Amino acid sequence: MDQDEIYDVLVVGAGINGAGIARDAALRDLRVMLVERGDVAGETSSASTKLIHGGLRYLEHNALTLVRESLAERERLLQLAAHLVTPLRFVIPRDESMRPGWQIRAGLWLYDHLGGGSSLPASGARRLERTPEGDALKNPGGGFFYYDLATNDARLTLANVCGAVEAGADFLPRTAFLRASTRDGIWQVDLSDGRTVSARALVNAAGTGAAALRAGLTGNPGSTRLRFVQGSHIVVPKLYPGDHAYLLQQPDRRVVFVIPWEQRYSLIGTTEVPLVQPDNAGVTDAEVYYLCDAVARFLSAPIAPRDIVWRYAGVRALVDDGNAEASAVSREYRLIEDSIGTAPLVSVYGGKLTTYRMLAERVVDALVPSFPGMGECRTRNLPLPGAEDLPPGGLEELVARLCIDHPRLPLEWLAALARRHGTRARQVVGKVQRSSELGRNFGGGLYEREVRWMLRHEWAVRPDDFLWRRTHCGLDMDESQRANFADWLAKHSSQDAESEAGG
Repeated sequence: MDQDEIYDVLVVGAGINGAGIARDAALRDLRVMLVERGDVAGETSSASTKLIHGGLRYLEHNALTLVRESLAERERLLQLAAHLVTPLRFVIPRDESMRPGWQIRAGLWLYDHLGGGSSLPASGARRLERTPEGDALKNPGGGFFYYDLATNDARLTLANVCGAVEAGADFLPRTAFLRASTRDGIWQVDLSDGRTVSARALVNAAGTGAAALRAGLTGNPGSTRLRFVQGSHIVVPKLYPGDHAYLLQQPDRRVVFVIPWEQRYSLIGTTEVPLVQPDNAGVTDAEVYYLCDAVARFLSAPIAPRDIVWRYAGVRALVDDGNAEASAVSREYRLIEDSIGTAPLVSVYGGKLTTYRMLAERVVDALVPSFPGMGECRTRNLPLPGAEDLPPGGLEELVARLCIDHPRLPLEWLAALARRHGTRARQVVGKVQRSSELGRNFGGGLYEREVRWMLRHEWAVRPDDFLWRRTHCGLDMDESQRANFADWLAKHSSQDAESEAGG
């Protein structure tokens, strides 16, 4: 076997964990292949509550280690993904029937101090009457506030895939892992495109499919099992002015978030419904009514199912720790190391968006015995694509500079471009100076110029890739606009692929 044809590591799954692992490994000078059966962040990693958070409510379950690590990673992502994270102020309306004030104060004090220091403002308490935060409440009284980060989960995942490829990794989207065996200490992996790939190590970051994949490779399901929990979200027209969010306590001791999202909307979630099989995911009527009732309990502007403009569900694959309540199941991850002969296999069970980078570092660290010459971890300090060379004023200054350089282009579009692409927005815009040069306007702020960029550089293929993951422009498009975009894409995507192949 030609040694040049052997990858060091093959990573299965381009959700946030697999993308982070591929980037970390490639930056340590390992030869990496990343395979994904669908789109980048096509499942759970684009269906979160869009938060980078320490897990305030996990303190109730004594998950201090998880909260500490999450807070530290939250601070790190403020520097490494500055274009994709935004400080977000949460307000907790006080309700003594659910949690006493002293308990919330104690939890917030721990939240401020566990992470080893934060650049975000400290938490606190205040009266909410005659305040912008209280204006939206039915019965404003006492309340608490704290800070976390809002994020674009799908684009955070995409940025990691881009970083992996720029560091030398190969990426095969819409290519399924079929089976694997070992020969002479090397994995032989059969893929759905007909090829067989050789790799010295295999990383199983298949998310909801991780346990089944490991069992198929080792012949032993092991004692660690996954538990599937569905989280559902609804999106409605913005419920109140201002850029603050609410954490609403519920009688069942769960919490529901109401988050300002995409300028004109409120994102409401999440539920926690146990599933036997992840393929059964979908927002149920019961979940919709649960979320509507949660809002009606606190906010003066109630919502009904007819107000929903979008809904989505994601399935979390959690390590089964025996807790009866889905909300109490640990969000901590577990790495399981196996060897088939002398070929290493690392499987990732569980995890959360916030801690993906640390998880990736630990996975690649686990491979050091197999690759003793690998480099040091670089993801702790190296900005993600789009966050490099941000001006001192961050996104606001970047948008201002784009407007100065392109004064005839729509301000709203330039701002959206900066939020999606960071400093690489300049590459998307190029030398364009007039709106007429942006190509077709599909509606919802989506122009042909950006679509062609995503076709060529972001592995977007299908309408949903563009409308609901690379962007959320589908929210502001009507049914006919979305259908027209799908028709245009079917005609032009193959032409773009051919021209790209031709150089």
